Amino acid sequence: MWSAAESFFGRLAEFGPQIALAEGERTLTYAEMLGALAARGRHLRALGAHRVALAMDNGIDWVLWDLAALHAGLVCVPVPAFFSADQQRHVLDSAGIDCLIGNGAPGFANVEADIHRRTVAHPAALHANTCKITYTSGTTGQPKGVCLDLDTQLAVAESLINASASREVQRHLCILPLATLLENIAGVYAPLLAGARVELMTMAQIGLTGASGFDLARFLQALHAAQPHSLILLPQLLLALVSAGERKLPVPGSLRFVAVGGGRVSAQLLERADALDLPIFEGYGLSECASVVCLNTPEQRRIGSTGKPLGHLQVTLADDGEVRVKGARMLGYLGEPAPQGEWLGTGDLGHFEQGFLVLHGRKKHQFITAYGRNVNPEWVESELVQQLPIAQAWLHGEALPANVAVLVPRFANTPDAQLQAAVDAVNEDLPDYARVHHWLRADAPFSTSNDLATANGRLRRAALFTHYQAAISNLMAEGAHA
Repeated sequence: MWSAAESFFGRLAEFGPQIALAEGERTLTYAEMLGALAARGRHLRALGAHRVALAMDNGIDWVLWDLAALHAGLVCVPVPAFFSADQQRHVLDSAGIDCLIGNGAPGFANVEADIHRRTVAHPAALHANTCKITYTSGTTGQPKGVCLDLDTQLAVAESLINASASREVQRHLCILPLATLLENIAGVYAPLLAGARVELMTMAQIGLTGASGFDLARFLQALHAAQPHSLILLPQLLLALVSAGERKLPVPGSLRFVAVGGGRVSAQLLERADALDLPIFEGYGLSECASVVCLNTPEQRRIGSTGKPLGHLQVTLADDGEVRVKGARMLGYLGEPAPQGEWLGTGDLGHFEQGFLVLHGRKKHQFITAYGRNVNPEWVESELVQQLPIAQAWLHGEALPANVAVLVPRFANTPDAQLQAAVDAVNEDLPDYARVHHWLRADAPFSTSNDLATANGRLRRAALFTHYQAAISNLMAEGAHA
């Protein structure tokens, strides 16, 4: 691990006078950045820190503390702001955090500025060579800690540099929270290794607040201020950008490579982006593989796919269609034994088309209809939310003769006729077994407040079934209209 760190920082030193980090008027050259992070690393060691948690907004300081921990040989644990207070406490306690930087927490004493300390008598054992623990927020239970070494993270970063090389990205704007592994590696490590400039803004400046708050005007203002060459977007942010372009709102012409991932992306949305000449490249990854696994590139792109596997790994399919990865994997989950065997099962289902990976959805989310047809609800749900009247959708059909969707209208006063028209439009392009045969209007948006979605927007399917089971049964019994 240490040789990898020495190589990493040695690479960064080659770009000495170039600007590495920018946040408003504040900029740091590569030389200044390396000096600052080395000093911070020494300070953390002097404080006796071993496991450092970052609970900060996006900005230069987040990056400096992250790299300082790496430089000092300490374990870094990003704490997502979109986690609930209970989940954040779970992160701090399960990882045995003794140094917290940013917002304080119960049990920690403030020692200076944003640094908080506590004594941890018996911290959980870590897998050898762990330098980062990233927590995944599943759809049930507490988030799990994924232990990663530096070699694997840098392998991903190098592959991403190669994938986007032809676009000559020199300026990247971080849109996602830096506590998100994808932005941490693809939005910071990769650009820095390429000698690019990383533009940083607070989440409020980007236009993102809480788990789902979004200000389009502020988002577009941030893009115009930074004039970035590259971005990483979630599907919902891509939808907002495309919709803005279609409404003739100004979209920066500086964009050269916009990666999109974190959920299924509708082929229709990508085609709309193409019509606006937006350089969108869909990818796929997971924390257990240190983020990106597959990515479309300017040279090899296929709409409807997540791209071809990156150069540092191999991807194959199990007999049941589960995606399996070799060559890039976590050291193991915190508190659990290291995974066995060379291949890591992802839990995602898919197939290959001329070398491009096409995903169907999560293996555990697939349901089987009363007619024995397998349906991946995420596929249908992603198409539904591309329709303007529909903000959220959940599809259920386990053991039923017909599929039922629960729809959250984008606007409270959206009439049923518009929702029906949106459903009809989606059904036109779906096979009969996957169509929405009946639908219900949701009684409230799916959110953390009613426990029907996670903090980052993933549906809690079991909770949704419990909540709407009676309504679905009544609908099916009545042979309802839809």
